[in-house]
Amino acid sequence: MSIAVDRDPAVAAVTPTATAAAAVRRRSPRIGEGRWTRRILIGLALLAAGLVLVAPIVVIFAQAFSAGLAVFARNIGQSETLHAIGLTVTTALIVVPINTVFGVMAAWAIAKFQFRGRRLLTTLVEIPFSVSPIVAGVVYLFLYGANGLFGPWLQDHGIRLMFTPVAIVLVSLFVTSPYVARELIPLMQAQGRDEEEAAATLGANGWQTFFRVTLPNIKWALLYGVVLCNARVMGEFGAVSVVSGHIRGQTNTLPLQIELLYNDYNAVGAFAAASTLALLALVTLTAKALVERHSRRAGRPGH
Repeated sequence: MSIAVDRDPAVAAVTPTATAAAAVRRRSPRIGEGRWTRRILIGLALLAAGLVLVAPIVVIFAQAFSAGLAVFARNIGQSETLHAIGLTVTTALIVVPINTVFGVMAAWAIAKFQFRGRRLLTTLVEIPFSVSPIVAGVVYLFLYGANGLFGPWLQDHGIRLMFTPVAIVLVSLFVTSPYVARELIPLMQAQGRDEEEAAATLGANGWQTFFRVTLPNIKWALLYGVVLCNARVMGEFGAVSVVSGHIRGQTNTLPLQIELLYNDYNAVGAFAAASTLALLALVTLTAKALVERHSRRAGRPGH
């Protein structure tokens, strides 16, 4: 004979909760272990960042001022170092606006329009990221050097590009050309073309659509790309080293001047110049952080 036992609904309702509570109690040691693991990983990351990033900067400034403020000022005030700083800043002032305009145009064309050759344009934008800067410098020598493809024609017309500041600008344009476009293309593709099409429907021309619709939507990503482009221009060494000729007081940018001073056994002068470059890098990082903070407040990704 079988006896049917009715299960109390209240007990049935409590049982899953009790089971879940028991499961949580069983997992609680693992949660604690996870917290300690996270803290250890964060500590190791901070230690690595301190050794790799903070320590070198501290050493640079400590060595730069090791002989006193007067020696530091004298090394910074050398004509060759001042010229290197001026050439670096001038190159950035030329390259960054040009690559900003190019990046916006390329990103707008790739993200907002469908046309034959769109994939080719995207590939061309990516090329500088896949080519070593030194290789880029050598290619410019093969093109515009005295024995290059266009070298004889340039010589016949009295034009000299290599081993001049013009060559530094040219290779800097190539190396840094993708930065603005790479920041804008994903964002503009995610935004789509609805707003631009609506503006065109209302009678706006291309310039009005760009300045009143597109630009406000991309301004933080654009500033982010400009900051990255500027940082790369000022710190570029490989491509510039190939095409500059290392002419003292003429074609040495700040990174090249640092190497030159160090090879001349002027360690204090090299660290003084390096501290200037590090200061420019810190200013760039501060600008980058501000752009990221404002982009988060605006609800748009900074990159």
